Amino acid sequence: MCGIVGRYNFRTGRPVEAGLVVSMADLIAHRGPDDSGSFVAGGVGLGNRRLAIVDLSPAGHQPMRAGNADVWVTYNGEIYNFPQLRIELEQHGHRFRSQTDTEVLLAAYLEWGDDCLKRLRGMFAFAIWDARGQRLLLARDRVGKKPLYYTLDEDGLAFASETKAFLADRTFSPRPSLPAISEYLTYQYVASPRTAFEGVWKLRPGHYLVADRSGIRTERYWRLRYDRKIQLDETAAIEAVTAKLRESVRIRLISDVPLGALLSGGIDSSAIVAFMAEQTSSAVKTFSIGFDERDYNELAFARSVAQRFGTDHHEFVVRPDALSVLPELAWCYSEPFGDSSAVPTYYLARLTREHVAVALNGDGGDENFAGYPRYLANVLAARVDTLPKILRDGAVRLAPLAGNGASPRSVRGKLRRFAEALDESPAHRYSRWISQFRPPLKEELCTLAFREAAGEEDYASLIVDAYDNATAPDLVDRTLAVDVETYLPEDLLVKMDIAAMAHGLEGRSPFLDHEFMELCASLPSSLKLRGRTTKYLLRRALKGVVPEVVLTRPKMGFGVPIEQWFRGELKSYVRDILLGPLAVSRGYFDSAVIDRLIREHEAGTRSWHHHLWSLLMLELWHRAYIDRQRSSITAAPVPPVTIRSS
Repeated sequence: MCGIVGRYNFRTGRPVEAGLVVSMADLIAHRGPDDSGSFVAGGVGLGNRRLAIVDLSPAGHQPMRAGNADVWVTYNGEIYNFPQLRIELEQHGHRFRSQTDTEVLLAAYLEWGDDCLKRLRGMFAFAIWDARGQRLLLARDRVGKKPLYYTLDEDGLAFASETKAFLADRTFSPRPSLPAISEYLTYQYVASPRTAFEGVWKLRPGHYLVADRSGIRTERYWRLRYDRKIQLDETAAIEAVTAKLRESVRIRLISDVPLGALLSGGIDSSAIVAFMAEQTSSAVKTFSIGFDERDYNELAFARSVAQRFGTDHHEFVVRPDALSVLPELAWCYSEPFGDSSAVPTYYLARLTREHVAVALNGDGGDENFAGYPRYLANVLAARVDTLPKILRDGAVRLAPLAGNGASPRSVRGKLRRFAEALDESPAHRYSRWISQFRPPLKEELCTLAFREAAGEEDYASLIVDAYDNATAPDLVDRTLAVDVETYLPEDLLVKMDIAAMAHGLEGRSPFLDHEFMELCASLPSSLKLRGRTTKYLLRRALKGVVPEVVLTRPKMGFGVPIEQWFRGELKSYVRDILLGPLAVSRGYFDSAVIDRLIREHEAGTRSWHHHLWSLLMLELWHRAYIDRQRSSITAAPVPPVTIRSS
């Protein structure tokens, strides 16, 4: 795992300054605290900050050259099948000087060119400079575990693992992209290929980019398909899923440094710990985080899993004063990021790094096996669509009976959200359920000047387009495909990568192994969502393996009790930031609307905590990157952090 940066002045051939490459890498030094390096030759420069995980010797130094060939790589990630690839490449005559997957990647490129991407099993973002053809190859892994950003100017292209690296270039002037910010208000993230910065782009998951003297082009090399079903009975499907998940865990145990697991107490992370314990001789180190608020605390479930498998278990509790980290989070995430679970993820990563350098997690279980309650809601709503119109209209009219003040987590709140969307198409309905600001509230909030600058756009277009492009035979699989294209890479994986790498911690996700995902996609959706049972097949596969209480408990999610915090200890903080003169001066929002949201939330008549959180993180991002006032981001005093070990 590493941080990568570089430039290629393919348009002018102007020499790249060595100091620029070093400065860019230094801005993301947290991603690679173990080593640093750079390579500059004429109009190209590559930089690297290394987090040493496999082969800790100097032989793993990057950027790395491919033997005697004038081909160089700067690489971030792990290729888990590199031992097998190495054997195959040796049979083709390649010789190796290290035990790294980096060197195997170079040899694979020399042997197969861009097609080497189809042979890699892992997570990665890399840049290969091939001086033989004056050609730069940028590539990102299939699912989007590792990030890669780029920007274009009159000279050519610059790239980096995080956008903050571009600040090292004196010619780079960070400006907000208002269309992207509008999208952020809707979904809490900015979806690829856009970013929150004008002129900065994300390389999409499963894509590669080639830059040469003729310009740049991007190609997609992988898409998860749901229309290639295999015929397995339930028993055979359980055996296949179990075997592939066990293998996916096994190949992610390769490490020359200590490793452990993030254990939430849910089904997914519990499954990972179970298979780790089965395949390791020493006690697995597990790490969990919780809150004093009972409705958000999963520590008891995590503890039961830790006891079942005899792990070396560590627990931590986060309290509301932990939000003093928000200015740092705004800096870490480089773009506005509205998922409040970034807070416990950040602290969990920091505390885990005190014990291990690699941690496996359960990310991807929900997207493979239809684990979110909204998948069930979508199916139920589709059944309502088949009812006579008079009955459908009656269901919609019942929505107000739930009451405006119902918390989104309450039964009344969920019923209201369900009924409100019944008269929409499945794609618009799903977009409504996963969005924050949407009409008419979005129009009320945003000033006319902001709306005109951001441009007119259907708030649901991102999700509608993903539904239209999904290769799936039914609504359940289409919805899974939508999340794999949007929510998974743009929210969940960003959250984990940034939080972990901020502390030099490598996260590994067995459920996101592309071979495992392809197996799950090939199974009928009836094995994922059956009746009201989400993750049906995974629950069956884990019966008798993980504690029964984990298999039967309702899904909690990695929520944060900001609803209560914003009515208590932190209400003045929110008001001071969002209604302060700096935020108001931007001219984006109607201050009276924000004031109304704050007052209604404080009074308990409405629950606006998610909306306020999104606005809060947007403003802090502006202060960190647009105003370049990182040292003065905090506008109101916040008590010191309290993390309690239990």
